[in-house]
Amino acid sequence: MESSHPPNGEDESLEDEPALLDAAEAAEEIPSDPDEPMDSDLDDDPQEGEIQLQNDSKAHFDLHTDSIFTIAQHPVDPFIIATGGGDDTTYIFSAGLPSPVLPTSYESNPSAGRPTLQPVAKLTGHTDSINALTFTLPNGDYLLSGGLDGRLRAYSTKNQSYPLVAEAQEVPEINFLIPCPNTSYPNTIALGASDGSVWVYTIDAADKGAPLQVIQAYYLHTESCTAGAWTPDGKMLATVSEDGSLYVWDVFGEGSAAGVVGSAGSQAVIGLTTEDQRFAVEGGLFSVAVAPGGAFAVVGGAGGMIRVVGLPRLAATQASATQGMRGGGSKNKSGGGRKAGGAEGASSGQAGQILASLKAQEDSVETLAFSAPPLTLLAAGSVDGSIMLFDTAHRFAVRRHIREAHEEFAVVKVEFVPGSTGYLLTSCGLDGAVRRWDTTGGTAASGQGLVQEWRGHRGEGEGGGVLGFVQGGGKRIVTAGDDGVSLVFETTT
Repeated sequence: MESSHPPNGEDESLEDEPALLDAAEAAEEIPSDPDEPMDSDLDDDPQEGEIQLQNDSKAHFDLHTDSIFTIAQHPVDPFIIATGGGDDTTYIFSAGLPSPVLPTSYESNPSAGRPTLQPVAKLTGHTDSINALTFTLPNGDYLLSGGLDGRLRAYSTKNQSYPLVAEAQEVPEINFLIPCPNTSYPNTIALGASDGSVWVYTIDAADKGAPLQVIQAYYLHTESCTAGAWTPDGKMLATVSEDGSLYVWDVFGEGSAAGVVGSAGSQAVIGLTTEDQRFAVEGGLFSVAVAPGGAFAVVGGAGGMIRVVGLPRLAATQASATQGMRGGGSKNKSGGGRKAGGAEGASSGQAGQILASLKAQEDSVETLAFSAPPLTLLAAGSVDGSIMLFDTAHRFAVRRHIREAHEEFAVVKVEFVPGSTGYLLTSCGLDGAVRRWDTTGGTAASGQGLVQEWRGHRGEGEGGGVLGFVQGGGKRIVTAGDDGVSLVFETTT
């Protein structure tokens, strides 16, 4: 900034002059020229200032008019994709790619032939953003959507028009929906809500009186329920909250039938809160995952903190049709009242005990994933942009710290590729990139194990990060973009 006083030695008569020229005098001294460009220097390089976008996708879906917050993939037909977003709309489309007329090498402009995918169905009815979608297990008979309007809507997938089966609204906002893998209770889902409550529903369109029925409702979390995970057998449900609590629910009563019960008066088989200083995570918990064998759960929270908690082990038995939907101490809203039974014996072992406390990242752990056996890896993605790999078979030793997996932008999701290539890990982040990592080897892995990268979303602070993805068998990745676009990437790994 220039001084407001005249420099030494200047004629002090300047103090009598006005500090600025009169506007009329300025107009006479410097007449305007409407034909003169505002900045002629740009003419020297016509490409200066242009943004060069890299797009590795093979197809795209772009009918959303706002961010895509959630994406789901049909469990039987992986080409069927559902997306929901800030435009209060759900779209269903097929991610199958049409065969090209000519090979790419014969095309004069290969990128121009990237197909725009068309919707199979458009579903409306929500009055606020849709931020949770799931197909039911095992056969994807229903698609459920959850929104910030608190509505849960169930659609039948047996007709391409996706007719509405039922709707419920019990909570202010729905944070997540997860399908139950227990084959004895098909078409069952759990949701977590902004008021901290947890709900379990079953869907049966043939039941005209109550096609969408509440099995359980739990109310122990005191703040927003942020994440949930079923045990691999689908018998128990683990949920976490911004209040820093973890609860494990005996949804179908098989734990109590096997003698696994929580403390007197508790609705949960396991309950840990910030009152236990060994478990406490200041700032809340945001992610949870259950080990493939069901022996323990891992929760991630603020400040890069991770806690490992032992779970009760129930013997594998086939539930009978007469087994009930009433879990230990919960409030049963369905009025079913049938008794649970059958699970023969339980291995309490270290159930409810804190097995490990970990901290290797600087910011919140937003996503957790386990590799499939025989691998014993745990991946943790953080808001600090890093991914951490722990070896669960060796006291959770750090296998690798990928410090800038998504540069300085948050990691949104990590997931191991299913199938025989279970050592491959896919991640997405707010930098707009999807990456795949080879998790074999130690900390000295070349390029930190990066084997492939895909771009096409804006990202990097431009409002175009990747908010989720699905990857089926691992050969095709479909994304949910903050820029309102879903991209289809084909993989070579």
